[in-house]
Amino acid sequence: MRRALELAATPGVPLGPNPRVGCVLLAPDGSEIAEGFHRGAGTPHAEAAALAAAGESARGATAVVTLEPCNHTGRTGPCAQALIEAGVARVVFAQPDPNPVAAGGAETLRAAGVAVELGLLEREARRLNRAWTFALEHGRPFVTWKFATSLDGRSAAADGSSRWISNETARRDTHRLRAECDAILVGTGTVLRDDPELTVRDAVDAPLARELQPLRVVMGDRDIPADARVLNDLAETVQLRTREPKAVLAELHARGRQHLFLEGGPTVAAAFAAAGLVDEVVAYVAPKLLGAGTSAVADLGIGSISEALDLKVTDITVLDDNVRITATPRKKA
Repeated sequence: MRRALELAATPGVPLGPNPRVGCVLLAPDGSEIAEGFHRGAGTPHAEAAALAAAGESARGATAVVTLEPCNHTGRTGPCAQALIEAGVARVVFAQPDPNPVAAGGAETLRAAGVAVELGLLEREARRLNRAWTFALEHGRPFVTWKFATSLDGRSAAADGSSRWISNETARRDTHRLRAECDAILVGTGTVLRDDPELTVRDAVDAPLARELQPLRVVMGDRDIPADARVLNDLAETVQLRTREPKAVLAELHARGRQHLFLEGGPTVAAAFAAAGLVDEVVAYVAPKLLGAGTSAVADLGIGSISEALDLKVTDITVLDDNVRITATPRKKA
């Protein structure tokens, strides 16, 4: 299964809209027969790729797959049926398919006499496709809020200047994270003030970043200039004329977007956070003290320390002299 997870995570495989899946076929004696992985929408699924490589050797084999074999016909046929027709005797998969359209493969396999086991390294498999899984289970995109701040929590100085609070290494890391999402959002205020381009440019670890630019999303009802860089032809852009985070996420979900990278200013960030619609926080903290200026997040309506938005730190990484802190909101008891 670990090998199947490695295959699913092959560099260059798109992060969406389909899940990343790997498959390994084993002979009755445990030796490997063939392997395969899904290379993106419209290409053969992992099981089909492995079966094609195995040929007649697949009969009596065990298929080890990171995701429950699909049970529907889309641009490709159902993998559960392909495994049955190939004579596979046993299927072990990590994560049940949360997609109601494609689920049911395990039942189909069992009905055909195939032995089925599930749950092996499920946590690792869910992590591999966390945004895809989250979007299906919650009906909205996973939201990562990223911001850069001084040591005393300021995103800009008293005169409004903010370039650059974070260092170059942190900024390059931001582009890496942008490349892992399929939508980037800012408010109209950020567009009017900073004129950002909101594209993936410096992601050295994302070879397809230039070809697979995230959707640029501008939230707010103010008009933006026709020559704003966010409207150039380097990526698709949509302006959603609302201040309601739930409405934004509903529209992005309808567009098939699974992971939103929230880069808006303090007001937009506060709107999402106050609505309980931030699933991950990535803060780049620079060793600077400003003493005054714009706070990293606007008023959250919190009156006492007991009401604070409590976060669980999941990673701390030093990027030269900046610190990246990744955290997730703790669930209220």
